[in-house]
Amino acid sequence: MEFKDLWFKIIDYSIEAKSIISKYTHMTPVSVSSTLSRIAGGTVYIKYENLQKTGSFKVRGALYKVYKVLGKSRGVVAASAGNHAQGVAYAASIFNIPSIIVMPETASISKIEATKSYGADVILYGKVFDESYRKALEIANSKGYDFIHAFDDIHVIAGQASLGLELLEQVGDFDVILVPIGGGGLISGVASILKYRRPNIKIIGVEPEAAPKMLKSINAGKPIEVDIKPSIADGLITKRPGDLTYTITSNLVDDIITVDEEELSQAIYFMLERKKTLVEGAGAASIAPIISGKIKLNGLKVVALSTGGNIDLTALNRIIIRGLSKLGRIARIAGYVPDYPGQLKRVLEVIASHRGNILDILHDRSDPRVPPWHAKVIILFEAPTNKTVEDIVSELKSEGYYFIIEI
Repeated sequence: MEFKDLWFKIIDYSIEAKSIISKYTHMTPVSVSSTLSRIAGGTVYIKYENLQKTGSFKVRGALYKVYKVLGKSRGVVAASAGNHAQGVAYAASIFNIPSIIVMPETASISKIEATKSYGADVILYGKVFDESYRKALEIANSKGYDFIHAFDDIHVIAGQASLGLELLEQVGDFDVILVPIGGGGLISGVASILKYRRPNIKIIGVEPEAAPKMLKSINAGKPIEVDIKPSIADGLITKRPGDLTYTITSNLVDDIITVDEEELSQAIYFMLERKKTLVEGAGAASIAPIISGKIKLNGLKVVALSTGGNIDLTALNRIIIRGLSKLGRIARIAGYVPDYPGQLKRVLEVIASHRGNILDILHDRSDPRVPPWHAKVIILFEAPTNKTVEDIVSELKSEGYYFIIEI
């Protein structure tokens, strides 16, 4: 399909999509972040799609696509490791048709159970998503069900475009929008609406460095497959953009930037601590370039889409620990102390005198690298500031204890 034909069809469908979707979803809140505005030198609005039904924007496209196959479909099938799975399962339950979701065997238990809770028949198949995808197509063909693609479908894209229509109602005029890119369904829908209604709005896509498929495809002049790496933004990890999404993105999106794992982790931590909201890696992608200083606004208004909040809690724990250590509020120091009574007690007294709170201690006499009559000590503790940790190590050194800061 030619670009303009595709673009105008998405615009036409998006009006109907919004009217359907709005009955079963939230108009998620938008608010200004004073901290991000100060960092970027402009006005930053956050659109909280992590508070959407099923915890992600994905439900928009799923609802509209399932609606469009009603009356002629015996059921629907999807392949997904996360948010699309829940979106399709929820949509199928709303419209009372059977759904089968094929998920990789590596999918998290929480996402499997969430998908089941919406009434879907969940099948675990394959070690990687590609195997699950092929299995889902096989099931759809054998049962005569409709396959619901996660992003490369005109109705799915039109459903995601409803988010752009909401932004025009909620924010009105703005200058820039930051949109995470996985397969490209969201940015294609949002760009279609905004470039039609407000052509001067600059649309910037954000991809993880672990999977820069859209950026590399645009540079190559066609959709290509790229090597991918594991990422905390697992919802954005696809090897290749869709054909439809590539066509829209390459024609309507102004720029694409990438963010690394450290920047994504910092964005998740920032949203949790400062905005009191939980976002997943993909949902934090639009926040990451602001915090890292990759985006400077010079007085402009920017909208950042927080697209989802379905994060594995074990991953979240690691991010919190890492975030606190980066701020110097959790530290681990390691060193040697003479192995006789009172020495460890004195080290702990020094930490306590600086308002340090002990979390964990390792006291090891058996390490062969330890000098005779000494014990190796590793202490994990909370500290008020990064300088506090340095002061503690300095004071311990002045008393003859030699410790280094590990984190």
